[in-house]
Amino acid sequence: MLLTITTTHRPATDLGYLLHKHPDRVQSFALSYGQAHVFYPEASDARCTAALLLEIDPIGLVRGKGPGGGTLEDYVNDRPYVASSFLSVALAEVFGSAMTGSSRERAELAATPLPLEACLAVLPCRGGEDILQRLFAPLGYAVTAVRHPLDEQFPAWGDSPYYTVTLAGTVRLRDLLTHLYVLVPALDNAKHYWVGDDEVEKLLRRGAGWLAAHPERDLIARRYLKYQRTLADEALARLAAEETPDPDAAEDEQAGAEAAVERRLSLNEQRLGAVVAALKASGARRILDLGCGEGRLIAALLKQTDASEIAGMDVAHHVLQRARERLHLDRLPPAQAARVKLFQGSLLYRDARLAGYDAAAVVEVIEHLDPPRLAAFERVLFEFARPGTVALTTPNVDYNVTWETLLAGAFRHKDHRFEWTRAEFQQWASGVAARFGYNVRFLPVGPEDPLLGPPTQMAVFTRGEETTTIDASQPVTQS
Repeated sequence: MLLTITTTHRPATDLGYLLHKHPDRVQSFALSYGQAHVFYPEASDARCTAALLLEIDPIGLVRGKGPGGGTLEDYVNDRPYVASSFLSVALAEVFGSAMTGSSRERAELAATPLPLEACLAVLPCRGGEDILQRLFAPLGYAVTAVRHPLDEQFPAWGDSPYYTVTLAGTVRLRDLLTHLYVLVPALDNAKHYWVGDDEVEKLLRRGAGWLAAHPERDLIARRYLKYQRTLADEALARLAAEETPDPDAAEDEQAGAEAAVERRLSLNEQRLGAVVAALKASGARRILDLGCGEGRLIAALLKQTDASEIAGMDVAHHVLQRARERLHLDRLPPAQAARVKLFQGSLLYRDARLAGYDAAAVVEVIEHLDPPRLAAFERVLFEFARPGTVALTTPNVDYNVTWETLLAGAFRHKDHRFEWTRAEFQQWASGVAARFGYNVRFLPVGPEDPLLGPPTQMAVFTRGEETTTIDASQPVTQS
């Protein structure tokens, strides 16, 4: 069984530091079921490939089964040749440090998304290429699958369930390894060892940070746990709890702190007004509010536009319930209530429900995302959902010094992962527009300071074939 991992990050040989395996040496590791070998078919500054080769001993697998040994199937099977739960065990034992993201020599690089390509020479996929796409595409990978015939000499026998699979994406190495650890056994739909309570812990540990919001988490949990219903139910219940760890108190406290900072400007009302104006000017009939929260923008859109459908998506179920209550959906006239659609989902995973909208709003959302995950968000919105217009707002960190209640260097909200200057925001937004075929213009929200700019910055993206344009009336300045 062969797995290769390739990067074109320069210098590409830094991959050796991240995997803790030197490119100039072949290393072998004894496993309970055979041997694992790590070597580098290519290693240059421009391109480096690490290979993990498993040699599985089918005789050794049967040892210890008691008098008479195993059945013929125990000796003659596909396990030595395909990616399976044996690969997951090998990844944990051979690349354990890399899976935790630790690298003494390249600590910063270990936390950075890199251009990576993983190739699984032979992967059993019970369910065909469709399930490959369903499991890996939401994680931001481009998936290429080549199916193998049962026997090239006998084409009439048809295709096998085996594929050569290539996954390409810009991700952290630790994420790639943990995705493979969890999803390969789910695709193979089998495990070589007894599945008990400890497997739930493994699934939750390796799936931390991504599995809870994956659109196929139910399928993954069931397959990973070999359809043991009690274990799968426990895992899914804990994933649901992880998704909203503190549903009310912490969120209310943090949102209140941010509102207190901005209250004297009524900045939230100005933000919503600016976004509504941009969406109304676009002529959109079907509007999507991503990260809709408690539905304040939806309420404004209901009053000020004649949009036929306004959909709100948020990652937290309890927040959507608050939105339903705030919007009084159960008391609205049927024609009005029919205009609103609320559903749970994540901004980081491809979702077919997001396609087909004329416009989308992303109001004070991106700063809550970890920077390494912005690339996944960009693809979800601008490549896959691809609305005609996107109105996106985020704080202008330059302006923070004007608030006496905000400590120097502090963000406006405890959950903010970053806050951008105007130059940083325009650089990011212009790059997104260029990559995905949009034009972009920048608009101020709130009272502008001559040196510091506005408290909120807004980008309005419009889909088109023209080159990216920037509103020249909003110069990029630094304080």
